[in-house]
Amino acid sequence: MSEQRRTRRRLAATILVVVAIVAAFGVRLVDIQVVRAEQLAQESEARRSIPVALHGARGDIVDRQGAVLADSVFRYDITVSPRFVKDYDTLDDETGEITTRTVWEALTSIAALTGEDPAALLARIESELAADPDDDHAYLVRGVVTDIYQAVRDLGVPWVYAERVASRTYPNGQVAGNLVGFMGTDGPLAGLELGLDECLASSPGSSTYERGADGVQLPGTTVVQQEPVDGGTLHLTIDSDVQWFAQQAIAEEGARIGADWATAMVVRVDDGHIIAAAEWPSVDPNDVDGSDADDRGSRIFAAPYEPGSTIKSLSFAAMFDAGVTTPSDQVIAPRSYATIGSYRIGDAWDHGDLRLTSAGVLMNSSNTGTAVLSERLSLEGRYDYLTRFGLGDTTGVGFLGEARGSVRDPGSIDGHSAVTQMFGQGMTATSAQVASAYQAIANGGVRAPLTLVTGCDHADGTTTHAPTGEPTRVVSEQSARATVGILEEVVTEGWMRSLLEIPGYRVAAKTGTAEVAEAGGYGDERIVSVAGMAPADDPQFVVVVTYVRPDTMKTSAAAAPTFRTIMTQVLKTYRVPPSTQQATAYPLTW
Repeated sequence: MSEQRRTRRRLAATILVVVAIVAAFGVRLVDIQVVRAEQLAQESEARRSIPVALHGARGDIVDRQGAVLADSVFRYDITVSPRFVKDYDTLDDETGEITTRTVWEALTSIAALTGEDPAALLARIESELAADPDDDHAYLVRGVVTDIYQAVRDLGVPWVYAERVASRTYPNGQVAGNLVGFMGTDGPLAGLELGLDECLASSPGSSTYERGADGVQLPGTTVVQQEPVDGGTLHLTIDSDVQWFAQQAIAEEGARIGADWATAMVVRVDDGHIIAAAEWPSVDPNDVDGSDADDRGSRIFAAPYEPGSTIKSLSFAAMFDAGVTTPSDQVIAPRSYATIGSYRIGDAWDHGDLRLTSAGVLMNSSNTGTAVLSERLSLEGRYDYLTRFGLGDTTGVGFLGEARGSVRDPGSIDGHSAVTQMFGQGMTATSAQVASAYQAIANGGVRAPLTLVTGCDHADGTTTHAPTGEPTRVVSEQSARATVGILEEVVTEGWMRSLLEIPGYRVAAKTGTAEVAEAGGYGDERIVSVAGMAPADDPQFVVVVTYVRPDTMKTSAAAAPTFRTIMTQVLKTYRVPPSTQQATAYPLTW
């Protein structure tokens, strides 16, 4: 075979190989650009386009003056792409020197800034990779402040990123902590934070950025798909200054007398606005673990108790309204009063038959006198009036976990409890319910539903006003005024006069010392309280103070000084004019 023919054959073979290679490339090109073009484009985009959640700020909770009780600040979660974690090179801009930094060196630098253990950071990365070698996201450190985030960013570690998140803070600490509630890692856990999350919660947005094959974010590639929406501002009726003062007052006295817990409420008479709802002990939402689990809610709304003689004010207002007695009605209050079987009712002090008026029965807080008078009112009437005052039902505040308390109806009550309910034993009420009932007496017999939240200002500029119930008349104005007048004599003529009087103001109040129910009856423990209003001639505010199971002072004298201290502060804060009219005294004996 000639050399020329061999050359032709080699050329033909070469051409065939080239044609085959080109054909293969062509098929592959058609497959990539036509057949699987959309699929490959999506896979490529997924590898280089990284989605990022954008977080809006949770809404503020503010008091009646706009003082912030809860707000949000931005923190940063330091994250890592585990599959890109490796040693990397850094360039010194001044010297041009390239230095290789190991993973351990990078994690050690991050740990020094964040206060973490570098070994723990490495373990987190290795754990993520063990679970998924292609893992693209893991948290190194969560919730660092801006300065630390910036310092970590300036390290220039290519596989470390940051996500901005809103963090909750409570500038006033424990002030209204029992009401505001607190947040957990995954969302709200208690109080208004949880109950009104619909107002406060933000709506997340989203963005993407692109990164190169080495996992480094490409500058200028961030695109925002949706802007986040901040949460709304929740407006409360609380006065944070009065709230702080009331919390301090019950904390000091509660510790002094060895009480288990205490509450104090301040309510504005004309509209039922809650000015203060103080508790001791209470939770600091900034340090939830620093308080016992039992102290992290709101006992004011959620812990009913037998209130004792403070309920007599309601009972006498009801009996005056029903026409079964009058303040000057003459009554014999016996030493003891028989109910059913061997059950008898007595007073806190030993006495023979007392010749008292109805006003005298209430002023002296006689259980036996109250029993005699209450028998004049039908079982249905007693139940109807107590429930009209709001006992046995929620207050209308709508606080999360609010208790109804208990008032036994005519169909289930026995002959003994039917009498004791009229002076606050054998039934239960929360501090909020007692305050609501006294608001009705102070307001001329009209009960305005308690209000804690006035509304929510949304991020779009609109406002949602909290629904308020309609005021309801419980007793006549005359009956309410008569009751207030007698309560004023509790202050001016009673044995705790020096503990309750406020110079310049007429004060009306009722004390209560209730036995604590135990298995099989009542023991030595007590719940002591004072509920009242001022000025008595034109009531502006109601204050209710309660101490539960005090050790050293087991009478209402333990609550009286705190009542006076808080009421004095409220009258001063709101510049209530002193009383100008003299009180009309009711006869107490005959």
